[in-house]
Amino acid sequence: MGTFDNFELGSIDAAIIPIDMQAGANNGDWVALTDYRSCVVVLYKAAGTAGDDPVYKLQQATANDGSGAKDLTFTTIHEKVGTLTGVAAWTKTSQTAATSYTNAASAESQAIMCVRVNDHDLDVNNDFTHIQLSVADVGSNAQIGCGLYLMGNPRHRVALADAANAKA
Repeated sequence: MGTFDNFELGSIDAAIIPIDMQAGANNGDWVALTDYRSCVVVLYKAAGTAGDDPVYKLQQATANDGSGAKDLTFTTIHEKVGTLTGVAAWTKTSQTAATSYTNAASAESQAIMCVRVNDHDLDVNNDFTHIQLSVADVGSNAQIGCGLYLMGNPRHRVALADAANAKA
């Protein structure tokens, strides 16, 4: 993804498994930025029904159980909205610092929405180390979606390589 400069992929982790986002609140797993300097948080979704636009939201916490969770603000969203086989370029959207984002034309389209979170974006003075993607219930019509964490810029290359080799 050429949109994110200086991003070396270290790991891909599941945030939200593929699910019908109308079934209720869609809270992703918590992921730690302790071994990475950044994470691109991806929401990937199928077309749904107009008006059922997903609300992309980020939170931060001090542990992987969501301890002390609070909202995480962001200003830049990169997205592709439309028939994805026909959308070649990413659109960069800027907003006033907010904890969520909604593209009012995204419900009826396929979409990929991404936000880059850097470790220094977290409240590090209060030991916040984890982030979570969530998408509220999109309404009463089916809309399949999933979320991914693209962990980037590993802090400890040797340690991460050793851990990967140990799993093999």
